[in-house]
Parts: sequence; C-alpha cells; structure tokens
Amino acid sequence: MQFDRLKTFIDDVGLVVRSTDDEHEITARVAERLSALLADGYRLPPEVTRASSARHLTYPLYIAPDDSWSMASVVWDVGQQTKVHSHETWGVAGIYAGAEQEIRYLKPTESTASGPLTPAGETRWAPGQVTVCCTTDDDVHAVTAVGSEPTVGIHVYGGNIGTIRRRSYDPATGEVDWFVSGWDSAEDVSRARASS
Repeated sequence: MQFDRLKTFIDDVGLVVRSTDDEHEITARVAERLSALLADGYRLPPEVTRASSARHLTYPLYIAPDDSWSMASVVWDVGQQTKVHSHETWGVAGIYAGAEQEIRYLKPTESTASGPLTPAGETRWAPGQVTVCCTTDDDVHAVTAVGSEPTVGIHVYGGNIGTIRRRSYDPATGEVDWFVSGWDSAEDVSRARASS
C-alpha cells in the first residue's frame, strides 16, 4: 500500500515535469500532490527518517533516470540548522515529522552581490504543511529543526539535488562558497553508528 502511494506520486510528478518548463506551474502542481501524499497518511521507511548527531542527512527516495527531478527525505536532529544556501533549481518541501523554522533571504543580484543578504521573512512549518521552497529566481534560505523531535521533510527538486553545484552564503557579507551536497544512504549511516 505504501509502495503504491509512492509509485503513484512518482508517476504523477514525472508527468508534471515532462508536461511543462514553467517552474511556477511545476511547483504549484507538485505542492498539491505532496500535500495529498502527506494527508493520505504516507509513511516513510524508518531507515530514511533516522537523524545523525553530526549533521542533517539527505536520503534519496527517487532520482529520475534522466536527472530531471529527485525526491529526498531530509532529516535534521533537534537544533540542527543549515547554512544559508541556494538550490539552483525549483523545489517543494513538505514536513513529515517535527517542525522547521525557515528564514528566507532575497536572492542577491549582480548589483547586491557584495553586501549583506536582505532577510525576506521567517516561517515555522509543521507536519503536513508544504511550501514551494525555491524557484531559480527565489532561492535563498536557511532552516533549523525546532521542537523536541527530529525534523523530517519530504523534498522534491528539479534535477538531481545531490549532484547540483549550489551556493552557501555568509549572510553578513554576501560572500559565496560553492558546494555539492551529495546523498546519504541508510547503510552508510548505520555503519557510522555501529563504529561510533
């Protein structure tokens, strides 16, 4: 039953991605489908909901064969936070468990690239809530796991998010460092736990 729900979601998102290049249309339609998946009681396998005390983890749930989109379970332990970062693609995120505090920033332009980032709002996301976290024109934020349990999000991105070259920002100066996030696997995390 869980597999059928996930397969239907993957098939639906694949159709959406193939039907248009408009990021705003894609994210609106993917957000509707992700909201329905969460509301329908979809349960992630336990091995992709495990937190690490070292850093947040990004488990692949699906990567399209042509790398046109990917789906991940992203897990933060209590209190963990990301750097201020970009995605360089569109993205939709839904909260599966826990809570997340998001701080958004205006995306720097060529004329503002050498100064502090401009805050653009702050939102607390709770289980079942879904947000368009990014489009290429609106793409800079930081998130923190808040509350008393790890935060688990289901994220859908345009492209293979584990291989996309992305920016992290110093919000005080606007200085940029480039990074590739990579993917975490449940097996690697299990081995790391066993050896620690």
